[in-house]
Amino acid sequence: MKKINHVYAFIIALLFFIIFIFPLYWMLVTALKTQVEIFQVPTPLWPHKLTLEPFAKQLSVSGDTLRGFKNSLIIAVGSMLISTMFAIPASYGLARFKFKGNKIIILLFLIMQMLPSTLVLTSLYIMFSKLKLLNSYWAPILADATLGIPFSVIVLRTYFVSIPKELDEAAKIDGCDNISSFLRIMLPCAKPGIVVSAVFSFVYAWGDLIYGITFMTNPLKRPITSSIYNYVQQYQTLWNSTMAFGIISIFPVLLIFIFMQRYIVSGLTNGAVKA
Repeated sequence: MKKINHVYAFIIALLFFIIFIFPLYWMLVTALKTQVEIFQVPTPLWPHKLTLEPFAKQLSVSGDTLRGFKNSLIIAVGSMLISTMFAIPASYGLARFKFKGNKIIILLFLIMQMLPSTLVLTSLYIMFSKLKLLNSYWAPILADATLGIPFSVIVLRTYFVSIPKELDEAAKIDGCDNISSFLRIMLPCAKPGIVVSAVFSFVYAWGDLIYGITFMTNPLKRPITSSIYNYVQQYQTLWNSTMAFGIISIFPVLLIFIFMQRYIVSGLTNGAVKA
């Protein structure tokens, strides 16, 4: 019976894997097809004539993709650093110190995490306009950080709560104060949780579109996500170029999740022990 259950579980897992991987497969196949093959009926599951022209156009020096890569990298890394830097001490304070209004602050972070981007878009635009930050990288960096900080605080707080308090007591016995205990003991123990919050903050900022096109009227400074409009023409959509663009744009995110998978899984599971 155990072997039969394992076979059933493997079949179910394989079906879920096929369902979730099929969109990525279809993106790759469509990017390798010509425009004629894309609109054939029935559409072939694999191109009869492979073409790498869409990828060549994306990676050409004259294209917008490389410039968009640079802009998105600056915005995503800046937002990730700000989100992580502010979330670490905030989550540690909420996890380790009990004070009046502690639960209300945690609830506010949860509410902020659920707010849609369009709800704060107008107020952020007015604020950045008065601060002369429009058309600079600081505007989307700070705006994306407003999405990354609440998530990072929630994840890191549960992770700090799961760390035994006996470590704090042992550090105090060895002569450490709260700051040195935080820097020398808590931060190394919370490394997987910090990696998780940093990765998701980077992903949020990398995939942002609305902040990038709202605060950046200069097309030379817009992120890579805004380049998707280049392939939607008046009478047709260049689907092979669109899919090639999509594959190239998500490639850094795929690499991050592949190489950081061990830290991400460990951070999410260990941080879910206590609330």
